[in-house]
Amino acid sequence: MTVLPYLIVIELLLVGLYGIATSRNTIHLVSCLFVAQSSTYLLLLSVGYLRGGTAPITDEIPANARMVDPVVQALTLTDIVVGATVSALLLAFALQRHKLTGTLDPRKEPPQRG
Repeated sequence: MTVLPYLIVIELLLVGLYGIATSRNTIHLVSCLFVAQSSTYLLLLSVGYLRGGTAPITDEIPANARMVDPVVQALTLTDIVVGATVSALLLAFALQRHKLTGTLDPRKEPPQRG
């Protein structure tokens, strides 16, 4: 077992979190959130990796063959879909906030109505 994928996971997560903490642009913030979430894809795929394993299609391989875990692959695919959905929703919120305030800075207060 190699530690390199786990080090890359930590690095991606830290880079994404740093970008989230220091962002002054909502689009940049969403992009950094996507980078941080990409670390979870790599983590799941690293956990489910099996050296010499084959795809979990049981029709074409012998009964004693080593197969990778299909649950980890399904979780990774679900994670990708959820990440894309959250990113789209946050970008829609950013667009609405830009229409309201005229800026993409998340620290700026919206104008008072009334």
